[in-house]
Amino acid sequence: MAFTLSLGSKPPDFKLLSTDGKTCSLASFAGAKVLVVFFTCNHCPYVIGSDEVTRATAEKFAERGVSFVAINSNSKKTYIEDDYAHMVIRMAEQRFPWKYLYDESQEVALAYGALRTPHFFIFDQERRLVYSGRGVDNPRDTSKMTVNDLERVLDEVTSGRPVTVPLTNPIGCNVKWAGKDKHWMPADACDLV
Repeated sequence: MAFTLSLGSKPPDFKLLSTDGKTCSLASFAGAKVLVVFFTCNHCPYVIGSDEVTRATAEKFAERGVSFVAINSNSKKTYIEDDYAHMVIRMAEQRFPWKYLYDESQEVALAYGALRTPHFFIFDQERRLVYSGRGVDNPRDTSKMTVNDLERVLDEVTSGRPVTVPLTNPIGCNVKWAGKDKHWMPADACDLV
């Protein structure tokens, strides 16, 4: 079995604490026509470098019924700035247009097969996985970006068109797994394409 969720899969459920103090699950986003679940964190330069492009995409597609949910699964033992308290501060400062959830146990990252930060999973109205991979082709420096896969896929899905490129390799720092070296990846983790 592949480490990362396969195309056509349903999203694994979760019950995670949001930076607003509430607990969220998949049912919290039942009203979304399209759901974007992405794995992120507080410290990663690829996340920080692309957050504003992700924000612009989330705001652009909100009127088409697309909801975004961000999940931080990084171990606070690797980078203390990835802990819940720092998530709350970051959300207060940045006011992102998505829920920001804390996967302290890392069970959700394992269920989805999150590889890097950021790693995007897009689910259609039937909640089938139609895209997994990067948001853009140069997340660390979006001034050099030439491809915005996130925007392309959301435009295709919300327009009723097939997804032309459903898999790309996420670009970023690897998820920081508890008790492991900061560069460690699970043995069955591999490139998507």
